[in-house]
Amino acid sequence: MNTGTDRGTARRALITTAVAVVCAVTVLAAPGTAFASPAPTPTPSATSTPVNNKDLEAVRTKLDALYHDASVATDAYNAAEEQTKKQSAEIVELAKKIVKGQEKLDELKDRAGAAARSQYRTGGIPDEAQLLLSDNPQAFLDGTGRVLQGQRATKGLIAELTRTQQDLKQYTADASAQWQQLEKNRQAKATAKKKITTQIAAAEKLESQLEKREKERLAKLEQQAALKAQTAWLDSGALKDATGKATSAGKAAVAYATAQLGKAYEWGAEGPSTYDCSGLTSQAWASAGDPIPRTSQEQWKQLPHVAEKDMRPGDLIIYFDDASHVAMYIGDGAIIHAPRPGRTVTVAGAGSMPILGVVRPDA
Repeated sequence: MNTGTDRGTARRALITTAVAVVCAVTVLAAPGTAFASPAPTPTPSATSTPVNNKDLEAVRTKLDALYHDASVATDAYNAAEEQTKKQSAEIVELAKKIVKGQEKLDELKDRAGAAARSQYRTGGIPDEAQLLLSDNPQAFLDGTGRVLQGQRATKGLIAELTRTQQDLKQYTADASAQWQQLEKNRQAKATAKKKITTQIAAAEKLESQLEKREKERLAKLEQQAALKAQTAWLDSGALKDATGKATSAGKAAVAYATAQLGKAYEWGAEGPSTYDCSGLTSQAWASAGDPIPRTSQEQWKQLPHVAEKDMRPGDLIIYFDDASHVAMYIGDGAIIHAPRPGRTVTVAGAGSMPILGVVRPDA
């Protein structure tokens, strides 16, 4: 009996099963889906035969997919967080307007009441009779002019009171709409957070099935894949005619990003001790005096696009078809970015991931 071969076969089957289980957990963990808890996965033996590169490549591919989905969910979380902050601020401003409007309305009502009482006291006798009975006709005529002015002022007062009432009604409607949207964004944040934690937990579960030497081999496979992609990108001539020089703002942004090297990735973080990918780039440009959108998808949508051959340090490279990752170009074909959970802010090849395009914050 060849026990070594049997152990190796069992080991490979374990990893294959782990990948399948993680795939199933990822799908079944979607909101509204009920599923039974999977049976505990056996802990691999320290003396078992390592899995081959083909199995590790399958693990690497699945990990990339899990962390990519977590990145997409992180962008959704960050977008909902930004909208929540914006709407909360708008609700506060609307509340202030409602309070001021109510105070103004109360004042106008008091003034309107006083004008009505004054008109009542003097409006019982016709003007012709008041003129005949007056001892001083000129004084009466002067008084009549003042009455006409008062009537015009009263009409203006009523118009202002009406406008204030309409403003208050609109402020109240706007505040109600903002509250409803705020609640929607809170729900969107909760959904995104659940997906993020589910995807990361699934990735960590898959990685936990590997022994130390297999994790080291997996890291080498990741490096080889990144190097292969970077080499292909450089060989394509993407930087053949690149001559872009950083602006002063670009230099400041690069300096900020460089100072964050080695700090841990944390989804939803904007520093100063941890970052996610767009948290790093947005804070870097904020420090340079050019605030930009918070998320990689909004950075891609809102910032001016430039060709890869025209890149200069400080520009942002957006990755994947869904714009779910962003890095800062620092020159010589390199980037600084916050990769994913379990990693730190680092330098990498600009072509090591699929490039969607390049945007320029200080165009």
